[in-house]
Amino acid sequence: MDKSSTMKALEISVVVCVYNEAENITPMLAQIRAALQSYTYEIIYVDDGSTDETLNNLQDQAASDLVILEFRKNYGQSHALAAGIEEARGEFIATMDGDLQNDPSDIPMMLDLLKSGNWDLVAGIRQKRQDNVIRTFPSKIANMIIRRSSGVAIQDYGCTLKIFRQEIAKDLGLYGELHRFIPVLAHLEGARITQVDVKHHARQFGESKYGMGRTIRVMSDLLLMVFLKKYLQRPMHLFGNSGIVLFLIGVVINLYMLWLKFQGQDIWGKPLMLLGILLLLAGIQLITFGIFVELQMRTYYESQGKVPYRIRKRFTF
Repeated sequence: MDKSSTMKALEISVVVCVYNEAENITPMLAQIRAALQSYTYEIIYVDDGSTDETLNNLQDQAASDLVILEFRKNYGQSHALAAGIEEARGEFIATMDGDLQNDPSDIPMMLDLLKSGNWDLVAGIRQKRQDNVIRTFPSKIANMIIRRSSGVAIQDYGCTLKIFRQEIAKDLGLYGELHRFIPVLAHLEGARITQVDVKHHARQFGESKYGMGRTIRVMSDLLLMVFLKKYLQRPMHLFGNSGIVLFLIGVVINLYMLWLKFQGQDIWGKPLMLLGILLLLAGIQLITFGIFVELQMRTYYESQGKVPYRIRKRFTF
């Protein structure tokens, strides 16, 4: 990218998060630069606390098109993506892994699709995925569960290769390990999402950071995503409705036990009586918790001047 192009508005920022990917730095940068030579662009590498030669190799490749963000320690992919997106200045933002399994040559095609279809997010689908069954089988199961639970029909949630409009990417609110649910977060912001097949390559250098423990974390994060999608703006409908149902069941049980008492039966210590008392208390707690969360959500919106809606475009005549 020559000096004259830097004076123009950047078309695209490519965010690459790496952790101990020293051997992949040079070939990856060469591929990105070759793919984007007809665009004005920047490449943002986020070094997520690498302990090998990743940072040194990045510095060896320093040029006007490269921005390097070095984390003090390993914070995880979600925080690395958030930092890279915050740094990005391009009209469009692409995210990808730094292990050479994503192919930068797919970026122009995805960018053209994003522009031509008036989309906000184009997500990649890894066709002919070059991973072993230990990775692919749990991934397929997780994708199916996420699709059905969230209602966002993305085929491959695990593919990092995505392209966003800047305003959508910067409003994602990534934290924890929510990078797996980027399409759901984008959907919450009102993004129009499409998918496209992309190439996928076998890892040549370094070791995979994938572990079975990630699958368990996906399930716990999924519960949060379902809450954010369905009940973020109306938490009382979740906690209050559940609380009312449990409370009413408890009332019925206890009225029945009271009737037995009037019939002269000894009800003390009966499991059904204990269940009735437990349901009463649980119902009261859920209703109280629902009111508390509802007040918190009002404080969240009102104290920051936020509104629970998004205006895509404003027309004036």
